[in-house]
Amino acid sequence: MSSLNTAQLSADFYQLTPDQQSQRLAAMARQALSHWQISADSISLIKYRENAVFSVHASNGERYALRIHRPGYHDDDALRSELQWMAALADSGVQIPEVIPTTDQQLMVTVRVPEIPEARQIDLFAWVDGQPLGSIEQGLNHDPVQVAKIYHAIGTIAALLHNQASEWPLPTGFKRHAWDLEGLVGDTPFWGRFWELESLTPEQQQLLEQAREKAHDALAKLEKTPLNYGLIHADFVPENLMTDGENIRLLDFDDAGFGWHLFELATALYFIQEEPCYDTAKTALLWGYHEQRPLELEDLAHLELFLTLRGFTYLGWIRSRQETETAKEMTPDLIRRACRQAERYLALDSCP
Repeated sequence: MSSLNTAQLSADFYQLTPDQQSQRLAAMARQALSHWQISADSISLIKYRENAVFSVHASNGERYALRIHRPGYHDDDALRSELQWMAALADSGVQIPEVIPTTDQQLMVTVRVPEIPEARQIDLFAWVDGQPLGSIEQGLNHDPVQVAKIYHAIGTIAALLHNQASEWPLPTGFKRHAWDLEGLVGDTPFWGRFWELESLTPEQQQLLEQAREKAHDALAKLEKTPLNYGLIHADFVPENLMTDGENIRLLDFDDAGFGWHLFELATALYFIQEEPCYDTAKTALLWGYHEQRPLELEDLAHLELFLTLRGFTYLGWIRSRQETETAKEMTPDLIRRACRQAERYLALDSCP
């Protein structure tokens, strides 16, 4: 292939449909498997929102999940740190996917192919059976009795994760972002200046700025201690919780970083607030957490604050990805949810 044709293929990548892009990414995935000395009978796309995740059926009968990362979100040190934490969590007994090292014991590889503009980071995990608890768009897939059991288990998982993180000595060079004051409501939040989202009306923008100011003041007074702050997963949404009978595994640590533990719990609740079983799920989640890790009434007083902060982050997320089909589809609902939560937060005079 000539260098001119290669450059053209690369430049055209972001003009392709998601299906056409995923075909090129599948070819990259197949090439990457050589680093694990895996021969694939088939490779099929599971999810392509930002990262591309593929199911790999290997010739030896094993099945794996291969993840191709979007460019520019994490550098190699940050991604390696994510995988180190996942391996440590698995060693401690937390139910998460097993990280599969390459044949030379690397946790990730970087691969380049002519048809894609950038080199991409790629990692591999043992396959996890089951189905997602639900999705942001469609809600939960379970009846109230199941929801109580499931969210009690989710609370337990979150507490065990925080327990491990509070005791784990960070490896040399460990690097992750922070969901802290600056990362959530500073001048340059980690996911972007959500209050400047172009799709907001002037009234919505004013509402969010008022809520941001109140949230900033509240966070500035909130201490960071090992009891309330540390490494968190930061993405306990229904589609990242794989259920298989009574077994639940937590997927996708892409957003994991340092943050307040209540931000974790708020994330688990944010997208189910309009579900009929919300109160049941909330009670079960908090009780499951409290059984494994202290959760005081003083902590719970901040829950509305962190639900509001969670809503802010999703608006920042879509602002930085407005060109994607996912962002276009989700923008109206995410604005509605964030503004509703901001109104609720501002109305609570006693809320921190």
